[in-house]
Amino acid sequence: MTTPVTYELIKECGQTGARLGKLHTPHGTFDTPMFMPVGTLATVKTMSPEELKAMGAGVILSNTYHLWLRPGEDIVEEAGGLHRFMNWDQGILTDSGGFQVFSLSDLREITEEGVHFRNHLNGEKLFLTPEKSIHVQNALGSDIMMAFDECPPFPAEREYLIDSLERTSRWAERCLAANKHPDRQAIFGIVQGGVYEDLRKRSAEALTSLDFPGYAVGGLSVGEPKHLMYEALEYTTPLLPTHKPRYLMGVGSPDALIEGAIRGIDMFDCVLPTRIARNGTCMTSEGRLVIRNAKFARDFRPIDEDCDCHVCQTYSRAYIRHLVKSNETFGFRLTTYHNLHFLIKLMERVREAIREDRLNDFKEEFFERYGFNQPNAKNF
Repeated sequence: MTTPVTYELIKECGQTGARLGKLHTPHGTFDTPMFMPVGTLATVKTMSPEELKAMGAGVILSNTYHLWLRPGEDIVEEAGGLHRFMNWDQGILTDSGGFQVFSLSDLREITEEGVHFRNHLNGEKLFLTPEKSIHVQNALGSDIMMAFDECPPFPAEREYLIDSLERTSRWAERCLAANKHPDRQAIFGIVQGGVYEDLRKRSAEALTSLDFPGYAVGGLSVGEPKHLMYEALEYTTPLLPTHKPRYLMGVGSPDALIEGAIRGIDMFDCVLPTRIARNGTCMTSEGRLVIRNAKFARDFRPIDEDCDCHVCQTYSRAYIRHLVKSNETFGFRLTTYHNLHFLIKLMERVREAIREDRLNDFKEEFFERYGFNQPNAKNF
C-alpha cells in the first residue's frame, strides 16, 4: 500500500548536511525544513487558523492526550475530524500522548501493555496503550500520527534507557498494527536512546526495520545541554533513511532550529514561541526582547524593525508593552503572532540558504546579529 505521507529530497546543502525537501500529505505539500506551530487543544493559543495560514504555517501539531480528555475523540470524529473541527485545511500532526503521560503525571506505572497514570485535571485513573493512542489519533484524523513511546527523562541510567527503548520498539509494532486508516494516516516511529550513541543506533535499527514512512528523534530537549543534543543528532540522523522525513520533537529556539537543520532535520515543533509570547518575550533579528521592560514604555518603534509581519507594520513596542502589562489578551495575540511569524520566516531563510549552498554562512551571520556568539548570551 502506498503511504499517504511521503518525502521528496530536493537537494543537500554543499556546506552542511542540511536537506531541502517537500513533505507530501493528504492535505497539501509543504517545504522543509519547516517549523510546526503547536495547537495543543486544536488551537494555537490566541491565534486563528486564518492568521496562521496567512503567515505561511503549513503543518500544525495537536495533542492526543489533551484532546482525548477534552472534548473527547468521539466528538472530534463526529465533527468530521480535526481538520473540520478546527477549520484547518492543511497538514496536522498529532503526538501520541506519551510525553504528557510522563511529564504531567507523577503517579504512573509502566507495564508492557501500557501506562497506568492519573488524569492531571481531576485525578481519575487512566490507562493508555499503543492501541488506544492510535485509536484516538485515528478518530482525530490527523495526517501524521506518532507512535506511542516512552519518553525517558534526562539524565537517565543506561540500563533504564535500554529497557525503555526496547519497549518503545515493541510498542511501535503494535501501533502499526492498530492503524485502521493506513491509506490516509501515516505513523512516524520515534528513535530513543538518550545521549548514548550505541543505544540510538540500536533504536534506529529496530525502528527502520519496521519501515515507517517517517522518523522522529525523541528524548531530546528534555533538559540536556544543547551541545549534547547536537552531538546526538550528528550520530542519529545518518542512521535514518534519506528518502523519509526526519522530525526533531519539542525544539523551537532559533539557534536549535538552524543547528538541527544543519544536522539533517526536516521538521520541528515547540510551544516555545507561543509560551514566551504570553510572558511578553519576543524573538527579534537582534535577539530576545522582553517587552514588559520599563525601557519600552516610550519606545514607539516596532518589535523588530526588520520584520514585515502585520504586528511590526502596525503596532509599537510602547503599545504592546501597555497591553501586556495590563494583561490584555490582544497584547498576547500580538506577541504570539510576531514570534510565530519570526520562526516561520526564519525557516524560509534557512531553506533559501540551503538552496544557495550557504547555510553555514547564514548561521554565522544570524548568530552574530542575534547575540548567540556573545559569552553570556541569553537563550530561551
